[in-house]
Amino acid sequence: MALPTSSAITLNINGEKHSLPVDHRTTLLDALRERLDLTGTKKGCDQGQCGACTVLIDGRRAVSCLQLAVAAEGREITTIEGVADGDTLHPVQQAFLDLDGYQCGYCTPGQICSALGVIEEHAAGWPSAVTADVRPEAGAPQLTAEEISERMSGNLCRCGAYVSIVQAVARAAGLAAEGAPDAPRQSGDTAESGAAV
Repeated sequence: MALPTSSAITLNINGEKHSLPVDHRTTLLDALRERLDLTGTKKGCDQGQCGACTVLIDGRRAVSCLQLAVAAEGREITTIEGVADGDTLHPVQQAFLDLDGYQCGYCTPGQICSALGVIEEHAAGWPSAVTADVRPEAGAPQLTAEEISERMSGNLCRCGAYVSIVQAVARAAGLAAEGAPDAPRQSGDTAESGAAV
C-alpha cells in the first residue's frame, strides 16, 4: 500500500490560521507565496544561503525555503506582513526606512525578520562568533556594529546597503532597550557606526 504524499495542514501565520492541502515536499516558502498569496517573503537562492526568505518560527529566525510546510504546522509563523501594527510600522521597519537600510528592497523583508530575531537573541544573552566573553555570567555583549554584522551575516544584500542595515538594527535595538512600545525587549548598548555585514 502506497503512503499518502499530501496532507491537509493548518498553519498559524501572523496570528491567523490557514488550512490547506499540501504535497509533503512543499516548502514553507512556496506555501506562503504560491498557496497563501503572502508574497512579502522572497525567494532568492532557494538553497538557504541568501536569507531573502527569512521568517520567524516560534520567534526564531528560519529560512523558509528549507523548512517543509508540514513541519511548520502547530508553530507560530511571522512573516513580514505580520510585523507592523496596522498602519504603524514596527520600530525595526521604521529604522530601515529612516536610515535607508534598503536599496531595491528585495532582501528587506528577510533582513527585517532577521533583525527582529537578532534583537531577541541578543536580549536573551546569546553570544555570536565575535563575542569576546561567552560565559553566561558575562551577560549580553555590547551590541556593536561588529556584533550586528556577524549576527546578520546570513542575510545578503545585492545592493550593498550593509552599513545602513547595521545602523538600522542598532537604532531599533536601542529603542527596544529604552522600552519603546511594541519593540522587542533587549539589553545592552548599541552602536550607530556602520560595518559591512
